[in-house]
Amino acid sequence: MPILKRLQQHKILLDTHVWLWSMTAHPTLIAQFRQSLELALSRNVVLVSPISVWEIGMLVEKKRIEIEMDVLEWIDRALETPGIQLAAITPSIAIQSTRLPNLAHCDPADRLLIATAHEESAVLVTCDKKILQYGQDKFLAVYDPS
Repeated sequence: MPILKRLQQHKILLDTHVWLWSMTAHPTLIAQFRQSLELALSRNVVLVSPISVWEIGMLVEKKRIEIEMDVLEWIDRALETPGIQLAAITPSIAIQSTRLPNLAHCDPADRLLIATAHEESAVLVTCDKKILQYGQDKFLAVYDPS
């Protein structure tokens, strides 16, 4: 599973920053990705991990990001976006996150995202250079939306 140049009829898992940026129309996201995301939303194949909910809460709490409402209200609204589904962190995903082949990357949230994408047969949409590089090992498909 390579680093994809285009998203087509893929199920996708949004990395935390991509989810946040897609909800705020961040200029980093290219037009091609925005169009692909709209199509994926219409097909109900966009996943968000509970670890991303936690990460956004932590970023707000640490004052690394600001949002204009209570973080729980923002999360609730974002998860009500038609086409977005909250993925589960199953026991299989939790254990697989500890057994990822050839991964020196130790961030637990990223490990859970990688394991979730693999388990769901989804493309992990991320700008994280370490995860994109890991996608070259063909364990999972990744896409850079920037």
